[in-house]
Amino acid sequence: MFVMSSRPRILVAEDDPDLLRMLDHIMRAVGEVTTAVDGQNALELAQANPPDLIVTDVMMPRMDGFALAKELKRDPRLANIPVVILTAKTGPRDVISGINAGARFYVTKPFKTDDLIAKVKKALGSKA
Repeated sequence: MFVMSSRPRILVAEDDPDLLRMLDHIMRAVGEVTTAVDGQNALELAQANPPDLIVTDVMMPRMDGFALAKELKRDPRLANIPVVILTAKTGPRDVISGINAGARFYVTKPFKTDDLIAKVKKALGSKA
């Protein structure tokens, strides 16, 4: 559950437990964090309590990050939530797929923490 706060609410979806813990720690510098272990879990959490931003991996079980971004855009309550895709998929077609799915930013792994935080803050705009 999201904690009531004036800080932005960030939902992080990542199936690698170690990376999920690291992203949880990194994103706490920006806002209140909730984590999901896959895209389906992230969608359910977003529907229950819409976050201000979602950071998602692409390759996850049950629902990948591209499908998650597309599902968010189909729901009027969730369509305006900025999505930052964080993935090892670095090909030009992958980047285009991510942007077409609705991602605000496409960040490749390995990533620089400062770069990720800057993109998250930019995606949050005035909420950061």
